[in-house]
Order: sequence, then structure tokens, then C-alpha cells
Amino acid sequence: MLLPTSMLLAGSASLFFKRRAVPCLLQLLGASGLVVVALTHVCEALHLLAWMNWGMEKSPGHYIDLASAIVGLTLFPIGYLISAIAKHSVDQRKI
Repeated sequence: MLLPTSMLLAGSASLFFKRRAVPCLLQLLGASGLVVVALTHVCEALHLLAWMNWGMEKSPGHYIDLASAIVGLTLFPIGYLISAIAKHSVDQRKI
């Protein structure tokens, strides 16, 4: 999961630095959240930072994973949707 989310982050960063628009920023923040989710699962599998109690309920690791998933699964699609709607409205004006 780390490779696809990293590719998503790289594409979002490229798009943001090219356009510098709010929807691109939302996509970048959402992709960053998804990368954090992937990294928390890598840390859990490799027993890195064991003091965070990865996978245990009510632990710091659990809340980092949960918050990152919420951020990623909320902001990325919202940014994409706003960008698509804006592009569609611009295309409609050209007709």
C-alpha cells in the first residue's frame, strides 16, 4: 500500500506545484494522510516505535492511523471533486 499512496502523493505534489490551487492543496493533504496510514501499518508490521502500541485500541498509534485515514479519505476526494467540477464548468463556458 505504501507504493501506490506514495505515487498518489508524488502526483498530487506535482499538480499542486504546477497549479497552486486550493483543490490541489486538498488533494495533496489527503494523499499525505493516506501515506501516513500506510506508514503506520509498516511500523506496526515491523514493530517500529513499539511504545505507540500500534493496533491496540485507545493507543496513540491507533489515533494517528484513524485520524490520517479520515483526513485522507475526506480531503483527497473533495479536492478531486472540486477540481473536476471547476474544469467541467470551464469547458462548458468554451462551448
